[in-house]
Amino acid sequence: MKSIYIVLLLSLFSISSKAQEKETDNFPPPDIQIEVEVVKAKGEIKLDGNLDENDWQKTKIINDFFRREPRQGGKIRYTTEVRFLYDDENLYIGALCKDSIGAKGVRIQDLRRDFSWGENDIFGIALDPQNLKQYAQGFQTTPFGNQRDFQNFNGNNFDTSWNTLWRVRTKRADDGYYIEMAIPFKSLRYNLPEKGEAVEFGFTLVRYARRDIEVSTFPAIPQSFTPYRMTYAAKLTGIKAPPPSTNIRIEPYTLYQYDENKEGDDIKNKSSEPKAGVDVKWAINPKTVLDLTVNTDFAQADVDRAVNNLERFNIFFPERRQFFLENSGIWAGGLQQSIRPFFSRRIGLQGEFNATPSPIDVGARFTQRTEKNAIAGLFVRQRETKNSAGANFGILRYLKNYGRENNIGVMVTHRLDDSSDDLNLENNNNTTVTIDGQIRPTSEWDIQYLLSSSIDELSGETGFAGRIFAGKATNKYYYGWVTEYTDSDYNPRVGFVRQNNVIRHNPGGYYIWRPKRIDWIRRWDPGMFVNYNHDASSLSNFQQASIYLFPIYVWFKDNSFFETSLTPTWQNINFNFSPLGINIEQGNYRYTRYLLRYNTDQSKKFSVGTRFNFGNFYNGTRNTLAGSLRYAPLPNVSFTAIYEHNNINSLGLQNENLETDLYSAELRLALNPRIQFNSFYQFNSFNEQGRWNLRLSWEYMPLSFIYLVFNDIQTDQFDPIIQNQQFISKITFLKQF
Repeated sequence: MKSIYIVLLLSLFSISSKAQEKETDNFPPPDIQIEVEVVKAKGEIKLDGNLDENDWQKTKIINDFFRREPRQGGKIRYTTEVRFLYDDENLYIGALCKDSIGAKGVRIQDLRRDFSWGENDIFGIALDPQNLKQYAQGFQTTPFGNQRDFQNFNGNNFDTSWNTLWRVRTKRADDGYYIEMAIPFKSLRYNLPEKGEAVEFGFTLVRYARRDIEVSTFPAIPQSFTPYRMTYAAKLTGIKAPPPSTNIRIEPYTLYQYDENKEGDDIKNKSSEPKAGVDVKWAINPKTVLDLTVNTDFAQADVDRAVNNLERFNIFFPERRQFFLENSGIWAGGLQQSIRPFFSRRIGLQGEFNATPSPIDVGARFTQRTEKNAIAGLFVRQRETKNSAGANFGILRYLKNYGRENNIGVMVTHRLDDSSDDLNLENNNNTTVTIDGQIRPTSEWDIQYLLSSSIDELSGETGFAGRIFAGKATNKYYYGWVTEYTDSDYNPRVGFVRQNNVIRHNPGGYYIWRPKRIDWIRRWDPGMFVNYNHDASSLSNFQQASIYLFPIYVWFKDNSFFETSLTPTWQNINFNFSPLGINIEQGNYRYTRYLLRYNTDQSKKFSVGTRFNFGNFYNGTRNTLAGSLRYAPLPNVSFTAIYEHNNINSLGLQNENLETDLYSAELRLALNPRIQFNSFYQFNSFNEQGRWNLRLSWEYMPLSFIYLVFNDIQTDQFDPIIQNQQFISKITFLKQF
């Protein structure tokens, strides 16, 4: 096993070194930024998407965009014209995104806010108001005017849950579509101008013409990086922005919630109660923000999707709650899912492994970001319930920037659980201390490191974990190496670890081929990744290894996709292991699994996808067939259905057979980007559990919402049937001073 592993590693780096000798077509950031002067509007700007005011006609047009996709450089097919204006309150961006067939060429899937990149026509701007080079605020829209705003850290880490006040209106026409954005200066964090002086903002522009997968930016940014690598940014000049005012944002809410739990026809308990709370955001100065939340509620958050776990690792479920999502990119370990000293989903739960929510009385978050450093702190008080003691959570973070794109940071987390006589629980303190950082010796290289220690008072254990990653990304290839270490005593009770007592090595890479003479292939990325795990306590004790080989990994001209891959796997099961209740005999196993995956053009009105994973599995076989379809005849209507079937044969000590089915369906209806209805249903045959989530939202004012939410979870495997129902009506109101 070890000899095969070494040979594969040597082969990988031999291929990588040859690829490195080739022309990469990358280019370094400019020494001098392009400057674009912004003039002040003399008249009123009416936000309607028409760009017909005299002030717009007199502004300079930016149209010198750089093509990134489908191939870097060359003539742009979908030209874009952009203008800038400002007044005493807003920065305005006007754009004409040209298309030879006008509105008929538009591709858009639905009208939800914070849409995903990939299947829509998009225009956007990223702003670096403090010229930090490592941070950006993104504002994007579609031809139908739905909004996406986000924070980006160091060009790769996204915080898409960040929401701020801004407005946009669009108009579809015969020559393309028009966009008019108004971004209030109150929503930006810029350095205080001296009296009479203008401020300068770093910025990048991006246009995605989905029909032909053309991505263009201003200024030029290599295609191997995101359009938010702000070391390449241009600069907006001449903006005599107002000095920041008090800048307090208050968002009170009130709701009514009804819960009912039934066993068969008997109602075991029910409750109905009103609730009120408030969130406050205070921009103390352009660099410092304080967030407060009282009697916090997350009724509008999406529900988790069910997963049938057949692997030996803990499943990572992403955070979905707004207060914890915002600014999450600043915490150590936030980029990955293996070792996270702070994982906010550990807050607001009744007990260590109980997914039932626990009320949060109060929370506070402090963030200060400058060109030299960042300081952040978080405190949350979790209320005592009949199943869990009260708890206090505290996180402190300091990050130091140096060089062009390097940083080093330290983070401390602390959890204090109250004692409880009723639950027979003692006081417990749990603390982690983490040092982490990023080094970019060149724009193509990324090196990230993390070292963390946990101290648990009740158990008396001190544990350690660490991670190092080094990788290089160019237009022609990618390769990288990750090594992670987690000992058996590392226990971040405000964090997440994929597995304890393990050292994991994960080298790999792929070649990027964009054939010039094969028009129907846009990109082909053959490659491989190796995953090798062994005990941290005994380096000779092998756990598992796998080699993910993907010789066919192809995007076609219309962005449909096809993959053929195989994964030889070696397992050493030396612990009690029962995936889905099937007992696996301890011992060594070797098997290979295969994957076929295909999806059509996801931007079309009708699209499908399929995945077939088959082969041996421990001492048996496992075949997994998954399929999906999406129908979106209009941006206002979309329907998605997903089906997954597992067929397991002759597995485990008893040579058991098992079949599971997982059904999911989602319907989205939208009157416009501000009034939307979403219906989601899922049924898992393994535990005979079905769940409904119905949600109506109306953004009646910018970032002020009315929600109606209905949740229903029914488990049929018990006799009598267990059913939990919940109805929530909630109204929020946002006022910015």
